[in-house]
Amino acid sequence: SVSDLFPPADSKAAYVLSNVAEVVERVLMFIPTKSLLQVASVCRLWRNCARRVLRTQQHLTWVSASGPSTTELHSFCSTLAEEVEVKKNKKQKQDVWVRQEQRSREEVTYRQCSNTAEELNQIFPKGCDIVGIAAPGVVLTPTGSWSGPPKEHQEGEAGFAVMLPNTEGVHIRPFHFCKKTISLSAMKEAGLVDNPELRVVVMFIYEAYKSGGARFLNQILEPLTNSKALIAGGLVEGVFSPPRDCCSKGAYGVVGLALSGRKVQGASVLLDQDVGTAKEAEATVRRLKAAKIPERNTLGFMFACVGRGQNYYHNQHNVEADAFHKVFPNTPLFGLFGNGEIGCDRIVKDDYTLCNSDSDTLQHEYTTVMTLVHFG
Repeated sequence: SVSDLFPPADSKAAYVLSNVAEVVERVLMFIPTKSLLQVASVCRLWRNCARRVLRTQQHLTWVSASGPSTTELHSFCSTLAEEVEVKKNKKQKQDVWVRQEQRSREEVTYRQCSNTAEELNQIFPKGCDIVGIAAPGVVLTPTGSWSGPPKEHQEGEAGFAVMLPNTEGVHIRPFHFCKKTISLSAMKEAGLVDNPELRVVVMFIYEAYKSGGARFLNQILEPLTNSKALIAGGLVEGVFSPPRDCCSKGAYGVVGLALSGRKVQGASVLLDQDVGTAKEAEATVRRLKAAKIPERNTLGFMFACVGRGQNYYHNQHNVEADAFHKVFPNTPLFGLFGNGEIGCDRIVKDDYTLCNSDSDTLQHEYTTVMTLVHFG
């Protein structure tokens, strides 16, 4: 416990813990994040040591799960509740992107996930933002395995949570708009417009098939057409976090993350309808190599149409995820199968290689957007 760190004031241990930074830092490495934030107020030495420990512990991590549930909860919800309790004792997190495959269209699924999101808000340190979505299928990499082969799940229960640390030079801002809250000024406040540091936007549109949904999607994409940011995402079936207090039940909207900062890099390629074999998929994914993005602190994201996958490749399973893993064997891949894809061929660097990025060319069907994002 934290109290064990405070020996009698006149002891040798007290002298060491008050003056020897190497020893203090070694001890603090075994302290949970929330306790580290507390002991940092003891003295200047402890504050500096705690800050150094926190910096060394901050890196990307994730939790994933698949398979049938043994409880009423979705299988991923059960696993996440256990795994995230362990991880929160090791690392300080800033943003959490929770992705869950829905088991059915029943409202109970969203209610259960909403409860999980509320629990996450209590588990993680203050300042964490959670974006939780549900879609017909999921792409995930096994928990903690940077070189583990990613898997496409278009049936059954599966899900993942990607946890993004607070990193110097990387600014992550979540956003959530519905028809009542969308405006140019709101997008500017979220860092999506008039932000020269904006590098990557990951977005998920829900209930877009309803009347007015297409017009709403254009409201989101058109202000982004003149930016040099990478835009990627898809149309999903539901959002369970953040809560949708601003709009009525069943209304359309969008949630996502705006990534800004000099250390952020991004690249994406579009696997269009002409890509129909494993060889063609690998050749398309290999074009991402041109971005020369470092492997460290880099994640892959795959946003595919529900019409692709096993049936699209003549009963061959996991074709596109395998193609990515073959080209980037040490980069974990996450994503979803949705009802529409957002993105294009784009490399975000000092020398930009851009697609013809009007809003129409950012929207696709029967395609896959394969993306690399480097978090500094």
